[in-house]
Amino acid sequence: MTAATITARQSFTETTARATVTAQERKIAFSFRNVTKRFGDKTVLQGVDLDVHDGQFVAVIGKSGCGKSTLLRLLAGLDKPTSGELVHADETKDQKRTRIMFQEPRLLPWARVGANVDVGLTGIAKGVEVRKKSLDILAEVGLADRSEEWPSVLSGGQRQRVALARALVGHPSILALDEPLGALDALTRIEMQQLLERIWLSKKFTAVLVTHDVAEAVALADRVVVIDSGRIALDLPIPVERPRRHASPELAFFERQILDQLYKQKTP
Repeated sequence: MTAATITARQSFTETTARATVTAQERKIAFSFRNVTKRFGDKTVLQGVDLDVHDGQFVAVIGKSGCGKSTLLRLLAGLDKPTSGELVHADETKDQKRTRIMFQEPRLLPWARVGANVDVGLTGIAKGVEVRKKSLDILAEVGLADRSEEWPSVLSGGQRQRVALARALVGHPSILALDEPLGALDALTRIEMQQLLERIWLSKKFTAVLVTHDVAEAVALADRVVVIDSGRIALDLPIPVERPRRHASPELAFFERQILDQLYKQKTP
């Protein structure tokens, strides 16, 4: 066992309890209570119990077809559980405070960048307030000067920044992220991870990220949930101080824990 691994394990032991206490002191943002989801005869999620607290960044990871994207669709209200319930705190039937961002930007090609962001304010703001809010959030994602551009002239990373701005412009309490960085090149992906973390720290919303990338999960999340065959197989706190350094021994230790769970190996 290397010295770095020993140090990481000591850090995990010493700080996990503190992180757990801190999370428990916050109110719960949402809860899955014995949630099962079936499509026909196929059970995709089974008996899921999960509490997520206000302001947490939770990553959900698992192999293809394990049910992680289904969990996110339930959270965003795009589907309903077959049984069990999903309880949102402080959310009325008239005001959904959850927004979702997909792997594809899903921008309107006939609308300019600013108008695409305006869509995120439908039913929330009107008139000149809409454009002011859109310009403000575009500035936060680094596209202050691109509001009159067409989506077709933007790079893939820039289009995802527009999609992020559209998701955030209405100040959601929960942001659901369905592999939004999966199609980006490695360097652009790291830049987007840093942007997402910075905005999350600033706005203090609850974030739930579905990803296949274990390194991305531990770099961004306070907590990583591993789903296997529709069930939660691991719920792992990531008590590493921010800003985090990619490929650090501390993050590598948690990556190994997750990979061992995914491939059913035992960490030495």
